[in-house]
Order: sequence, then C-alpha cells, then structure tokens
Amino acid sequence: MVDGETRCEHYRGALDVIAIAFACCGDWYPCHLCHEEVADHEARQWSRSQRATPAVLCGVCGSTLSIHAYLDAQGCPECSAGFNPGCRLHHDLYFD
Repeated sequence: MVDGETRCEHYRGALDVIAIAFACCGDWYPCHLCHEEVADHEARQWSRSQRATPAVLCGVCGSTLSIHAYLDAQGCPECSAGFNPGCRLHHDLYFD
C-alpha cells in the first residue's frame, strides 16, 4: 500500500515522500523492499553515467528530479518538501 505522497508500509515517516524509477525496469517504487515484493526480477542500480536521468519523484508535488539533483538535495527544489536524510544510508541500493 502506498499513500498519496508515496509513503509505503516499509517507510512511512513524515519525510518519506519520494519514489524512484528503478533502473532495471523503469517502474516507480517507494523503496527497494516494495520492488523486491512486487517485481519479478532483481533490482539494478543506476550507473554514475546515468545521473542526469529523471528518476526520483517528489510525492508531495509530483515533480521529477534527476538522480544528480536528488543526491544533492535535502528537499524538493520545487515545493520545498523535506526528504528523509536517512535515505542516504540506502543510496547504494539504487545508485552506483
């Protein structure tokens, strides 16, 4: 279950408001665990050469950020919604 701001059953804090288009399939998921539960394939990381790809969605305003912009941000540049700083601990699951 995903709420209207992309929070899922695994990460549902006030700042857990992003979804990521996975490199392996292009499908949007709130987290790696959601992908693992639903997808019929292994997750793949976005390579460093793909950092310009718009692959992160702000669940508050619906803006799409490039991977590079997301990795440099503490929040959404469009609506100023804060992003969970703890997500940085999981970046290696999504981005090379």
